Amino acid sequence: MARPLSADALVSALRAEGVTVVEHTGWRTNNRNHKGSWGPLNGVMIHHTVTSGTTSSVSLCFNGHSALPGPLCHGVIAKDGTVHLVGNGRANHAGVGDPDVLAAVSAERAKLPAPNQSTTDGNAHFYGFECVNLGDGKDPWPEAQIDAITRASAALCRAHGWSANSVIGHKEWTSAKIDPRGFTMTDLRARVAARLAKKPTGTGTGTGTTAPQYQPFPGAQWFRKNPRSAIVTAMGKRLVAVGCSAYTSGPGPQWTEADRRGYAKWQRKLGYTGASADGWPGAKSWAALKVPYSS
Repeated sequence: MARPLSADALVSALRAEGVTVVEHTGWRTNNRNHKGSWGPLNGVMIHHTVTSGTTSSVSLCFNGHSALPGPLCHGVIAKDGTVHLVGNGRANHAGVGDPDVLAAVSAERAKLPAPNQSTTDGNAHFYGFECVNLGDGKDPWPEAQIDAITRASAALCRAHGWSANSVIGHKEWTSAKIDPRGFTMTDLRARVAARLAKKPTGTGTGTGTTAPQYQPFPGAQWFRKNPRSAIVTAMGKRLVAVGCSAYTSGPGPQWTEADRRGYAKWQRKLGYTGASADGWPGAKSWAALKVPYSS
């Protein structure tokens, strides 16, 4: 068992292991701590997203959806091996699982029992990484992505003094899940163990950190709160660039009716009609707009 790493310590651990990290706006305070405990930590859990595309997957994992609020993990691992940090604290990723599995992970046993109970809160005890993959057994796992999963897992194990046996798949936590599908956790743990046997290869200085190319979707409700943000300005400039301006001046950082009218033009340009073209941004139309990242 271990106390959760601080946001700074988590980033440093990942960088020190040679991981390319993207810190998304608001990730350090994005959590579900008000819904339950966060820690003590016992391990790392690996998932697949059942989605394709980095931008939309990151947005989903940051915000969640109506049935399951975000964050849905701590980091999203893209096909190119970039780790996108979206949450810090309790996240809705593990759900309930088997207490016997938790006991085995805590003891760092090489063999896990088959999960047959769903009585223990995994969100309190595991870091979670969602890996972009359809999970159909056909979507490939590029070597860069597998390497990043290995490095991210090893980074947390090294930071806490855990062995590779502290890394499990969601399917090993509960019989209700099949993820990750497409590689075996036995092979992944062997890769993590091999990394832990060597010194970390990263710099730990932050030089590997990059800004995301496009702004993740802030969530539908974010716009309805009339935000004032550089994100709104960046969105407005993109609306102008794609010929959907409704501005008489601006755009500026304050969300206004002109922003909504301009966005409605963009939705109609994409083929949306009726209530789907009401000017309130949605995840798919936002991803298509390609709003530049604003810190």
